[in-house]
Amino acid sequence: MPVRKIFWEDPYCTELPAHVTGVDGTRVTLDATIAYAFAGGQSSDSGAIGGREILEARKEGLEIYYTLPADHGLNPGDPVLVCIDWPKRYRLMRLHFAAELVLELVYQGWGHPEKVGADITAEKARVDFLWQGNISQIFPELHQRFQELVDADLPIISAYSDEAAERRTWSIAGFATVDCGGTHLKRTGEVGAVTFKRNNTGKGKERIEIYLND
Repeated sequence: MPVRKIFWEDPYCTELPAHVTGVDGTRVTLDATIAYAFAGGQSSDSGAIGGREILEARKEGLEIYYTLPADHGLNPGDPVLVCIDWPKRYRLMRLHFAAELVLELVYQGWGHPEKVGADITAEKARVDFLWQGNISQIFPELHQRFQELVDADLPIISAYSDEAAERRTWSIAGFATVDCGGTHLKRTGEVGAVTFKRNNTGKGKERIEIYLND
């Protein structure tokens, strides 16, 4: 059985009792986890397993492998406490959903341009598009529509579209339903105020960078 991903069931959980299910040198697997592994552009969580720092989290298929220090001393069956860096996680959640809103608003309002890249860290989010011209020209209208969604403080519903394959969606009633396996906020108002910046990456590619104002 692959690890039970509690970060989907409760993305606000910061500590979780679990058991080690496998050990391969410095890599371990668990029966349950709250520590997200890089996927879909969203950075991995920082944290610890049984007091040992998570050096890397890697998703392979439906499993997540955590790399720990060489002297971790863990064995299959050992009970551990999984902890995450909550301030980092919450910034990732806010920036991730800000990027999701920007992407969907651009799709809906400007002819569904092709997305060619995305990245979410605790410092900023970015979404890259194939785009002719200067994408900052749409920023006034884009930011207005974005802020309307945030100010409305709408509920965000996260669910499985295919539980066996662990495919996930988020939805906002009357706005969109989108495939996404990240960790999501409960309400749009949690995103808060943001700033957009434009970056031209060349060859007809335009980047929207998103920064939290706090």
